[in-house]
Amino acid sequence: MGYLDLKNCLINVLVSLCIVLIHTSVNGQETVNIRLSDHSQISVITMGPDQHILYAAFGHNAIRVHDPENGIDLAYNYGTFDFDQPNFYLNFSRGDLLYKLSVYDYSQLKRYYIYYNRFIHEQVLELDPGQRQRVFDFLDNNARPENASYYYDYFYDNCATRIRDVFVAVFEDSIRFDGSYIDTQLTVRELTDQYLLDKFPWGDLGIDFCLGMPMDKPLSPYEYMYIPDYIESGFKHAWLTTPDGRERPVVKAHNVVFKNTPTQSNTIITPLLVFTLLLLTGIAITWVNRKKQTKGNYLDFGLFFITGFLGIFLSLLWFATDHAAAANNLNILWAFPVHIVLAFMLLKTGNRPFVVWYFRVTAIVMALLLSGWNWLPQMLHFSLIPVVMLLALRAAWIGWGFPFRGSKGCG
Repeated sequence: MGYLDLKNCLINVLVSLCIVLIHTSVNGQETVNIRLSDHSQISVITMGPDQHILYAAFGHNAIRVHDPENGIDLAYNYGTFDFDQPNFYLNFSRGDLLYKLSVYDYSQLKRYYIYYNRFIHEQVLELDPGQRQRVFDFLDNNARPENASYYYDYFYDNCATRIRDVFVAVFEDSIRFDGSYIDTQLTVRELTDQYLLDKFPWGDLGIDFCLGMPMDKPLSPYEYMYIPDYIESGFKHAWLTTPDGRERPVVKAHNVVFKNTPTQSNTIITPLLVFTLLLLTGIAITWVNRKKQTKGNYLDFGLFFITGFLGIFLSLLWFATDHAAAANNLNILWAFPVHIVLAFMLLKTGNRPFVVWYFRVTAIVMALLLSGWNWLPQMLHFSLIPVVMLLALRAAWIGWGFPFRGSKGCG
């Protein structure tokens, strides 16, 4: 997770699912064919989240290779990518996320996270010299330009899971991650909410809105390790089989390299508050419309234009990109693309019968959506309930409440 200067908020929402830190890669030295000494160590590093930046809300992981005799102290980071890739922004928006393994001085990593008040935990692994060499050789080979890049998946192949997968690739069945300490079976959406809902409510809403039913798949303890914290706890509960068939813990020491100072960054202006105020405003305008028998052109145009635009955006994510998690998104039931066309028709003095019927059907669909909110196969964000209620109210007023044979003005 790292430095991303995104050019628009929609790309920023997508980048927040990446759970990545972007650093400049610096290969401080040539490591090919180096034999690690007996005093070398391999560690899993876990860095805490940044409570002020959405895309860094999940923390980060890296692998440290430290060998004082050979003058090696390197951090291997699977969370970088190159802005100079051909068609970078187009590929990024389409979901072709090509990330890479980069190598840089561990001291650089440590300074960076201390500066931004993010904790640093180090788990020194209990590996014999031969095992440490195998891990180091794998990383060294993986960091070569022809091997360093990989296609990134937000939840199943990211810069956290790659840390785990290094040791699975090296030790195969000899390493075992015991997930029995996890007594929940959360979905991707529920697990993501734990990191975003309180600190980044708008970011949490954006992610929930953009991603569909694949986010509601229950995860196994092994799959929890797409979150950096669960990489740390996963290695804490990992075991390695010795040549004589016995198992021993993978971690031999846990060091707190830096303890951060807790900060408060909760926002008062939450989506639920804003959308509730919007609903109350809509109720007031509807009451005035009913009292004066007027249309609410401007409110209805804005409401259905915006929701229609959001529906088009969801459709593009679903059908025009490779973001697998954006498929089968039930938010399209209320953010329906056709709303944007009907919004313009509402600006006319009178409406055709099919317009009236369209909004009658919309009101019924919104009512059914609200009544089945808790039973849908996709968990829709709770703060959207006032929005759907307002859509139902205004669609019902358009469909049944106002005689559209003429107009007395705009509300």
